[in-house]
Amino acid sequence: MKATIIRKEQETPNIHTFYFKTEKEFNYIAGQFTEIQLPLSNPDERGNKRWFTLSSSPTEEFVSITTRLDPVKPSAFKQALFHLESGAQITLAEPMGDFVLPKQKDTSLIFIAGGIGITPMRSMIKWLSDTNEHRDITLYYAAKVMEDMVFLDLFQNTDIKFEPILGSPPSDWQGMTGRLTSKTIMSLPNVLDNTLVYISGPEPMVETFNTELQQGGIPEHRLVMDYFPGYTEQNI
Repeated sequence: MKATIIRKEQETPNIHTFYFKTEKEFNYIAGQFTEIQLPLSNPDERGNKRWFTLSSSPTEEFVSITTRLDPVKPSAFKQALFHLESGAQITLAEPMGDFVLPKQKDTSLIFIAGGIGITPMRSMIKWLSDTNEHRDITLYYAAKVMEDMVFLDLFQNTDIKFEPILGSPPSDWQGMTGRLTSKTIMSLPNVLDNTLVYISGPEPMVETFNTELQQGGIPEHRLVMDYFPGYTEQNI
């Protein structure tokens, strides 16, 4: 499906959100992802397509993605994306993925996001806020520094429980510090009941949580994962 860039917004020094208007209705569920194809004349070895989780909610006017540009070794694809101006056209694949809210509205949810892995959580939480639907959600959002965090206004002004964690916090930081680990999650009350745990971020982080939480007694069917290839735990 063809889509036109409406605008792009700089969220942090290295993170931007891109807003697209699609040529026809783009039906998706909050938390899903799409594949973006750029008209590259000189693509790198990975080609001219990449997967992106949608940061927008279906309740919003435009489809959006939020992504980070590596300031040291940016890929040819990301450089091309960040240089696109309003009016440029791209191609979006049909949305897909099952990293979405469960149908059972009374299920307790734990969201674990590392770095730019926050995007599907933003999509789901924005959808809940816009539709006035309450879910029992605790969001753990880990980043290295404050400048790597996005969408804080939304998370701080909805009825979720929000726990930001910084690896290198400023001197006036009031939240959690250090590295988020499975021990923190396993220490939560009722986590071994019917809680669903959603994990999104760099692949090494997601795999570590997946392994350790299962070892701690959370069955695999209650772990929902979204990998962000190309990112490392140094990004968080």
